[in-house]
Amino acid sequence: MGHVEVGHLTYVLPDGRPLLNDVSFRIGEGVKAALVGPNGAGKTTLMRLIAGDLQPVDGSVASSGGLGVMRQFIGSLRDGSTVHDLLLSVAPPAVRTAAERLDKAELAMMERDDEKTQMRYAQAITDYTDAGGYEIEVLWDTCTVAGLGVPYDGCKYREVSTLSGGEQKRLVLEALLRGPDQTLLLDEPDNYLDVPGKEWLEQQLNETPKTVLLVSHDRQLLANAANRIITVESGNVWIHGGGFGTYAEARRARNERLDELRRRWDEEHAKLKALVLMLREKAKYNDGMAPAYRAAQTRLRKFEEAGPPEETPSEQNIRMRLKGGRTGKRAIVCEELELTGLMRPFSNEIWYGERVAVLGSNGSGKSHFLRLLSGEQVAHTGVAKLGARVVPGLFAQTHARPDLTGRTPVEIVMTEHARLKNEAMKILARYELAGRVAEQRFATLSGGQQARLQILLLELSGATLLLLDEPTDNLDLASAEALQAGLDAFEGTVLAVTHDRWFAADFDRFLVFGSDGTVYESPEPVWDEARVVRPR
Repeated sequence: MGHVEVGHLTYVLPDGRPLLNDVSFRIGEGVKAALVGPNGAGKTTLMRLIAGDLQPVDGSVASSGGLGVMRQFIGSLRDGSTVHDLLLSVAPPAVRTAAERLDKAELAMMERDDEKTQMRYAQAITDYTDAGGYEIEVLWDTCTVAGLGVPYDGCKYREVSTLSGGEQKRLVLEALLRGPDQTLLLDEPDNYLDVPGKEWLEQQLNETPKTVLLVSHDRQLLANAANRIITVESGNVWIHGGGFGTYAEARRARNERLDELRRRWDEEHAKLKALVLMLREKAKYNDGMAPAYRAAQTRLRKFEEAGPPEETPSEQNIRMRLKGGRTGKRAIVCEELELTGLMRPFSNEIWYGERVAVLGSNGSGKSHFLRLLSGEQVAHTGVAKLGARVVPGLFAQTHARPDLTGRTPVEIVMTEHARLKNEAMKILARYELAGRVAEQRFATLSGGQQARLQILLLELSGATLLLLDEPTDNLDLASAEALQAGLDAFEGTVLAVTHDRWFAADFDRFLVFGSDGTVYESPEPVWDEARVVRPR
């Protein structure tokens, strides 16, 4: 069994901005704790501090039972990385080290086959065996069969880039949940999973004896699987000992209590200052009042040194103004369209103003479909064409935006959309991306901040067709609600791939990509398409 203990942790960002201040909490054995809070509050940073990826300015982190880590963007390996590399990245450190030595020894054997090289290779094999490398490969075989339907030997050299986001997540989750580490850090493990995958994850979290700290914005998963809620906001944390079902009421009661404590502190502060002023005036004419005046000064100084109670966290105020514009009646026309190797040919029409949710299993071609409509080169046969005046704008599922790498939000808005800096900052402020966040490089933004920036760029682009690939995955609750409000006011067509049960409820039509390669419409959301009996 494992545990995590964080003691007086303080972290300052490279730009000098304090992010976490004197954070302390403990997650006991077998507890399933969820980190929640606004995008950019420090959830992922806190996870990276616990994992050892970052070093705090002050404080300590302790854990037991081995630490298995799923990072927010698990597919961010080097180009050409394989399934083997992905599984190795979440293996215990001893296995990773031994595997690296074995790889080097194998390369050396290919270059020269002398006795010294052979001895090094033999030693590397022994070290890999002693570290449990071959044992864990047996485990990986179980994981790849469960996650991909293929034995490990049949897919270990397959490039990770050929897997969908959901397949990558499922594979890593299988490895961590089945692996030896007894403490797991899971940063948004439900992202890219389809609903059956999320239900599987909920069941696994409920059944595993391991200690789990996870970050998620999926309210249903939090309600079904978390028994502790740790909120990160205003540089610190507070813990709700119950589940997510009672969290909203607990947060409201806490904020009301903080408001009341601050009101009482302000009242007492005002009384003490008034007392000091009164006694000072009296002491000018009456030496007998001097001791009382000095005592009041001391009392006021100590009161101010103790400081006010914790401030009530400010509520988020995100305003998305997605405009769009009038287009031809037929926004999208598909005629016998087939994405090579992913689906059977299908025909469909999507009309101006419709909200169409694209549902289906992972790896069925949904993301490829959106990329094709956005103008990217995707292997296909048949026809997929856009109507008159339809301008597509794509929200990328994995936030892979090479065009934004190395640039700041304010630079992007100013250079690509011809805005003055003051105007750019006002626009960024509507998305809570102003201030120092506006000067951060894209790669250093949180997942939610990157998502909000992508949505802002869609707003500024003049797109009349929004192609949204899992847009709510990294958005906190307030941001997701702001997106929903923005889409309600959008004068255009929306096509969204989603596994968010709450988000999908507002859509008009549901285009389902079946696991058997068929593409069909359903009048209601279909989360497990195998349960739907379709006429032949």
